[in-house]
Amino acid sequence: MKALLDTNIIIHREASKVVNQDIGTLYRWLERAKYTKCVHSLTIAEIEKHHNPQTVETFHIKLKSYDQIEIPSPLQPEVKSVSDKIDATQNDKNDSLLLNEVFVGRVDILVTEDKKIHRKAAELQLEDKVFTIDSFLEKTFAEHPDLVNYKVLNVQKLKFGRINADDNFFDSLKEDYLGFDKWFIKKFDDEAYITVNSHNGLLLSFLYLKVEEKGENYTDISPAFIPKKRLKIGTFKVINNGFRLGERFMKIIFDNALKNNVEEIYVTIFDRRDEQKRLIDLLEQWGFILWGKKNNELVYVRDFSRRTNEHNLKQCYPFISQSKDCYIVPIYPDYHTELLPDSILNTESPEEFIEDFPHRNCISKVYISRAVKPHPENGDILVFYRTGGYYKSVVSTVGVVQEIRYDFTDENDFVLYCRKSSVFPENQLRDMWRHSPQNRPFVVKFLYIYAFPHRINMKELIDLQVLNGVNDAPRGFKQITKEQFNNILKATKSDENFIVD
Repeated sequence: MKALLDTNIIIHREASKVVNQDIGTLYRWLERAKYTKCVHSLTIAEIEKHHNPQTVETFHIKLKSYDQIEIPSPLQPEVKSVSDKIDATQNDKNDSLLLNEVFVGRVDILVTEDKKIHRKAAELQLEDKVFTIDSFLEKTFAEHPDLVNYKVLNVQKLKFGRINADDNFFDSLKEDYLGFDKWFIKKFDDEAYITVNSHNGLLLSFLYLKVEEKGENYTDISPAFIPKKRLKIGTFKVINNGFRLGERFMKIIFDNALKNNVEEIYVTIFDRRDEQKRLIDLLEQWGFILWGKKNNELVYVRDFSRRTNEHNLKQCYPFISQSKDCYIVPIYPDYHTELLPDSILNTESPEEFIEDFPHRNCISKVYISRAVKPHPENGDILVFYRTGGYYKSVVSTVGVVQEIRYDFTDENDFVLYCRKSSVFPENQLRDMWRHSPQNRPFVVKFLYIYAFPHRINMKELIDLQVLNGVNDAPRGFKQITKEQFNNILKATKSDENFIVD
């Protein structure tokens, strides 16, 4: 298998000082999965433009360890058509030539962080062969679970004073922010959310949040903020490793915003590095918009007023509309906490769930079913019911339907769609697809919204007249009324701030 690496990835990797730790992780996994690393002649030509001859010579020596694509393949009409429509610069056209090597099958995959290349890949139906660093790692973990030789520990909340400020993780932050070390010491009594690599104890992610009241001074932000209660994302960095940690931390941000009843969330961030640009892309996916500047940093804000939009649920997450239909959905105990980790039961040991996996961390998850109708629609509410009988079954979680897929072209299409957001490994997904050719599974993609603080069992659901008896346990999607849903919210002692109308 041959992996062609985009110019920027190679330049960052082979520079005298490695500033992007994600790329080191990528290279280790390329080697473990036995990919041949390829460099294109266009990349070599780009490097040769460097003003320092010694730097060019150093790169030439390092590039000898790559397979070189010396002669570009003829540009295919389909690729040229997309290029003519999208490309604006010579660099864009060069990127299309890299994509062309995937299109003709000269290389198996292309790894790039460039958004425009991914857009062109989608037009050419090459999404399954063109990867970001993170999506490549997710794919590799799914296909080669035996190669995962370290564990990522679940999110911990620690005081700054207990976190190693000399960890290389903080190098880029120290370069960007003068006085970072002094600031870190001042925060010794404050808490941050972190994850670590259990193999070597090194940090993989870090998040610091601060609630700011309406009287906060924002004179250094332009355009000026109007007075509001806000949640500030003080420091947020994630090293890509295929475990979808960024999305896990987004949920923590929104959970804190909901708990503290803020009106807006904001962050100040540079856009100099790939890791920062990728973080901006993640923020934008979840409704953050560019507001302005604070000195040389960009300011992104997220409106946190109570509103819903069923056509773009991420933009108004975690709020859901009670005007939509509501369904109780069964989930077996073996899969419940794997898929919904914040909904862990008191009877379960947290020690069994201290490791992170992609399906645990993502907010957007998939539920696979063969249930007969009724089926929910986009924007509908799901109440997950952990099966277990009269006393042990409980309702634990609220989700909202993002999308329903019935129209899979084949087994591979089904597996690719489900793989990163499902509790099932690839071999089980394939078994599920093949189990009944006359009744293929369909998939409900949903957003993980809220874990009930108090669990009520089947007996209590019967007492509340949500269920009509022991024989009325949900086997598919059991529709309930708005009144029944409200009774569940009250009985579970839920904070109903996430409910609109």
